[in-house]
Amino acid sequence: MNNAAAMSFGVETRLSDQIARYLDLATSEVKLTAANMANIDTPGYRAVGMDFESEMRTAMAGVEQGQASGPVAVHPVDGLIARPDGNNVSLEREGLNLAEAQLKFKTGVALLHEENQRVMNAIHADK
Repeated sequence: MNNAAAMSFGVETRLSDQIARYLDLATSEVKLTAANMANIDTPGYRAVGMDFESEMRTAMAGVEQGQASGPVAVHPVDGLIARPDGNNVSLEREGLNLAEAQLKFKTGVALLHEENQRVMNAIHADK
């Protein structure tokens, strides 16, 4: 398995692979948001983002085909108001994106924990 979080549980299932990809994408979203926030005062910097749903569909197709996950498609964010220095990063928007990505990650961790518990229960069911 490619994701360290899922590997730390020592259990690998198709669902755990899918959740691992979900966690990877949530982490990518946090990193993009952090990069945007770090560049809030950089003249000419343009905010970047990703289409989480599209990336998730691609990741799930990769799990089905047994392929390793590829890089996330990053694109400039359209429709943001640029300041006179050309920078269009909005701290409010990035704060909301960060909160959403954190919720996604926490949800993924909880799902991975439940999947691990399900597998462990199945292993110990005969005892």
